[in-house]
Amino acid sequence: MTKTIPAYQRIKNAILDNIHSGKWQAGNAISTEMALAEEFGVSRMTVNRALKELSEERVLERRQGSGTFVAQQQFNHTFVEVRNIAEDLKSANRDYEAQVVSKRAITADMLDNELRRKFGIDKGVVIDKESVPVNTSAQTDASDEAVLYEVKIIHFADGQPIQFEERWVDAKKVPKFIDQDFSVVNTSDYLIAKSPLESGSYTIRALAAPAEIAEFLQIAPQSPTLVLRRQTYSAGQVVTFVKMWHAGDRYQFSGEL
Repeated sequence: MTKTIPAYQRIKNAILDNIHSGKWQAGNAISTEMALAEEFGVSRMTVNRALKELSEERVLERRQGSGTFVAQQQFNHTFVEVRNIAEDLKSANRDYEAQVVSKRAITADMLDNELRRKFGIDKGVVIDKESVPVNTSAQTDASDEAVLYEVKIIHFADGQPIQFEERWVDAKKVPKFIDQDFSVVNTSDYLIAKSPLESGSYTIRALAAPAEIAEFLQIAPQSPTLVLRRQTYSAGQVVTFVKMWHAGDRYQFSGEL
């Protein structure tokens, strides 16, 4: 059975949709409490809870006597440093190239348990077909029902594959993601620009390369790889989950303490 979404959460979702779609820009005033209460048919107390939570999440800024505004700081800089392989390679004076293997829209019935868990999508989810635009570039017959977008990219250094990227993005939060040419536009840069990241988590593991991954990286099956798995959040919700496979003898992670 489909879960009923609380009224305050529906208001929060509507406000976030307006921000992510660009209807409300950083610094813009949003609708008043009274207007939102009338629009959703709820009490001002319910609206107040939604606005209070979004303010605590640094999405909105409430100004005494002036109203509620889209927070400037949330949409002007990134709270999480995300490494950009294109910039890293270019700064090392190496030739960089990206090759898009595939990109497609993922519908609710296509999700595996891992993606459902990562993005908090219930099996009984109801898709609002008007909330996600139809994309002719998405490789599915039901792109208007997309809940996630998937892209697979090979990153090359000096003509040699160095990283294979598998990425999933919330289709509703970043609706134009699937339309981008990721042989030119870097996925992380685009996501940061459209939905600045406030937090994230990652793991790095050494794994033997499955046959498909080995083919993309041009290494022998079962060769050692380093796999970075990362999920990042904006406004308290997962925006993207990515797996980055690296040929073990071509890549290393380093930093400073």
